[in-house]
Amino acid sequence: MEMYRLVPHQAHPPLAITSIEARVIGRDTNWLRLRWRIEGAGRLVVPKFAGKGRADNLWQTTCFEVFLQPEGGEPYCEFNLSPSERWNAYDFQSRREGMAERPVQREPVCTMRMGSSFAIFDAAIPGAALPQSHCAMGLTSVIEEEDGHKSYWALAHHETKPDFHDPACFTARLAPPSAT
Repeated sequence: MEMYRLVPHQAHPPLAITSIEARVIGRDTNWLRLRWRIEGAGRLVVPKFAGKGRADNLWQTTCFEVFLQPEGGEPYCEFNLSPSERWNAYDFQSRREGMAERPVQREPVCTMRMGSSFAIFDAAIPGAALPQSHCAMGLTSVIEEEDGHKSYWALAHHETKPDFHDPACFTARLAPPSAT
């Protein structure tokens, strides 16, 4: 379980959130399991339960995302995962170009747990919806705190404004699934 520290974009610092860590808990042919831990979550806005299902614009409030780009190519996919249990997945042919809804036969599982000063968001993405090769990976989150304040967290930032589609954000690596 490799752990990754996300950093907030300098133009959009958090108010109370002190750190976010993301990790791949496991990957096999059935599931990719991910976890984000948010420290200083006392003012975190958690979207209300909406039940499973696709939804657009999840990034407008607290949302967690994973980007996967198979090695050697420009195309990549994006998964948006919400504490509301809503989700979506997209394919891109190149950076922010050629967007299409990604086929996902089985819905991801999303779970949010709140502690006194931290929050944990777990997500499981069906293995059949994922690239089956080595991938560059971006782990990100949009965090909304009380009063509508938003911060944008990624493994790295390159642009003067937040852009999770920037290849500079894809600094982690994800291996192909192991046999179950």
